[in-house]
Amino acid sequence: MDLSWIRRDESLKGLVYSTTPKSIPSVERRSSKRFKVRAFSEEQEALVVKSWNAMKKKNPGELGLKFFLRIFEIAPSAKKLFKFLKDSDVPVEQNPQLKPHAMTVFVMTCESAVQLRKAGKATVRESTLKDLGATHLKYGVVDEHFEVTKYALLETIKEAVPEMWSPEMKNAWAEAYDQLAAAIKNEMKPLN
Repeated sequence: MDLSWIRRDESLKGLVYSTTPKSIPSVERRSSKRFKVRAFSEEQEALVVKSWNAMKKKNPGELGLKFFLRIFEIAPSAKKLFKFLKDSDVPVEQNPQLKPHAMTVFVMTCESAVQLRKAGKATVRESTLKDLGATHLKYGVVDEHFEVTKYALLETIKEAVPEMWSPEMKNAWAEAYDQLAAAIKNEMKPLN
């Protein structure tokens, strides 16, 4: 599915999608079903590392919670993808399972971005990557969920380190996220 921005400020309000497949610009599909990933530059790595080091000094748990609340603000229906939120009477921001989950996802995403250049690919433990793919598939995660998540991540980082934020930093984090999302999508295979 192809997402199209409606507003010039790149907000997701009024987001539309069509059924035209969209490829991630940083990834090329090969006939062997393996991904060829573009290199993550030294400059991009420096921007990601510098901003992540600054964010770690803040409260990663709170940043993770802001990240997920932004996702739910943009796409309220995303709450249905989480068992612990689906039938809960507790307000989302007070759900006792959300903050630890949000922090885990936020930290894993940022740590993967920091290691991207050294590893030459998006890295989380191999078993974790397979589990992430299987879990995302099981709960019905689709391409537009990854796009909403990317937007929420970039906005959360922008708010966390506004003094460092620049178009180059945005591009570096976007590239890192695209590569992690591509690695997860590659593991989203139905069991046959």
